[in-house]
Amino acid sequence: MSRSAHRPPAEPAAGTRAAAGLPVVVLATLAVLVTAADTYVVVLALPDILSGVGVSLDELQRATPIIGGFLLGYTATLPLLGRLADLRGRVPVLVACLLLFAFGSLLTATADALGPAVLGRGLQGIGAGGLVPATLALVADRWPPERRSLPLGVVGAVQEAGAVLGPLAGAAVLAVADWRAIFWLNLLLGLGLAAGIARTGQVRRPDGPGLVLALVTALALGLHLAEPTAVAEDVTLGLLYVPLVPALGFSTPLLLVTGLAAVALVVRSGTRPDGAVLPVRGLRRLAAEVDVLGSALAVVSLGCFVWAFAAADPATEIVAYGPVLLPLAVLAGVAFVLHERRTAEPVLPLRALRPVGAWGALVVNLLVGAALVAALVDIPLFARNTTTPGDQLGAALVLLRLLVAVPIGAVAGGWLSRTLAPRIVAAGGMALTAVAFVVMTTWGERSLDGAWSTVVLLGAGLGFGLAIAPVNAVLLAVTGSDVHGSASALAVVARTVGMLAGLSLLTAVALRRFTAEVDAIGTPFQLCPQTPADCPAYDTATDAAILTQLHTVFAGAAVAAGLAAVAALVLLRGVRSSTRS
Repeated sequence: MSRSAHRPPAEPAAGTRAAAGLPVVVLATLAVLVTAADTYVVVLALPDILSGVGVSLDELQRATPIIGGFLLGYTATLPLLGRLADLRGRVPVLVACLLLFAFGSLLTATADALGPAVLGRGLQGIGAGGLVPATLALVADRWPPERRSLPLGVVGAVQEAGAVLGPLAGAAVLAVADWRAIFWLNLLLGLGLAAGIARTGQVRRPDGPGLVLALVTALALGLHLAEPTAVAEDVTLGLLYVPLVPALGFSTPLLLVTGLAAVALVVRSGTRPDGAVLPVRGLRRLAAEVDVLGSALAVVSLGCFVWAFAAADPATEIVAYGPVLLPLAVLAGVAFVLHERRTAEPVLPLRALRPVGAWGALVVNLLVGAALVAALVDIPLFARNTTTPGDQLGAALVLLRLLVAVPIGAVAGGWLSRTLAPRIVAAGGMALTAVAFVVMTTWGERSLDGAWSTVVLLGAGLGFGLAIAPVNAVLLAVTGSDVHGSASALAVVARTVGMLAGLSLLTAVALRRFTAEVDAIGTPFQLCPQTPADCPAYDTATDAAILTQLHTVFAGAAVAAGLAAVAALVLLRGVRSSTRS
């Protein structure tokens, strides 16, 4: 086959899209790190969060909306946010997503009930989700295809580093303050990064009076939600929280100022042709460009799919509310595809994904997600059931051996893709991960005590990392710059869907295997008729069944990683190494 058959689409002519400066790329990458770390910080602080919003620890099932709400917001709105990054620019979307993340942090930090906490986490998820595709598209804007693999690797490394730094940062904050301090810190970081990106990204100078109105709205609402003791209990300042009409709780001076300033901001933004703080004048045109119906169908389809898996109890079911959510997800998905093929302005340009390398990258990400979730969930489980029984910290440290290698692999994958074909690098990385999982299927009760287990875990993490930059490089090289935001959003969706589906399916298969093993053991009365309450033979057999269950998950992960390696080798076509381009 001729080389021209795999030639990537031509880059836009100079001047059609301004290249981002290095400072804004750095700040966007830091924003990705902050939001990635937040995901793991919250898992660490979850028991404290539940207590703080009035949920007792014996009602842990009610924690599902806090975690699932973030994941739902993160995934369901990705196609829309990716398209907005293509239509309105990367920097405005980055700033808007950071402001939304900051507002969600404010709601969560001030929550005294489960509802506001779930809403806050959902808004944080939407903001965090939009940062990744916009940042990847920003990198693609600044570097040509033959030079962007290493920057993409750095972005991927920073994102994966959140899994390592998040728990450490969370532990540090919880050591000196309560869980709310985590979200106050997120608020400050979100606002600071938004201001920095707006400044370095050369966003048009906003309307001065409009900016003042926005600040007044934010300050009044923040004071109302936070209700700081020094203000609320002050004899004079405390009147800000007293309703002017006792029967109307919303008639406090702070809420009235918030409402009036917000209305004035909307009115002023609607009358300003340039520099408006809110894009009120262009909403109708923007709604036509982003395809509201298509966006709604995408949100419904992805939302139902995500919630079906996120809310499921893996011990008893593969999906939650399956008879309702899965058919609805399928129907909305089919309607979405049919609508997108007919509309003139699709929210997801499906035609741009026709190159083999484009949809091949999505397939690889799907399989990588299925393998990765097995590592994140079942390696700590293995540690808790063998070397560190009941020790959460010890189990986390075992997983850390894998996680520290992922960012290293991500940078290495970007660097190697400059001299080797990206498909070779990605396939080699996932093959290494597959081999590591195969070795894990042979682990016994004391396997984690030896140095060899560390080598295996480092190899698995390195393999995952090696695949990150090549997959993104191929996807962005075979699609045009006008759809880079949408393409990057789909890559994130594919990996998230792979993680959700992989967790449920692998766990279901492993539990079936465990049940079969336990049924074959018999009961303690059969094994130890004289002392059924103290039956070492039964305990030993049950421990062996648990190991079989975990080995089954590792075997499934090895299959997923192996398939990802094959898919990368066969499908990631269209890009050569920079030295051969």
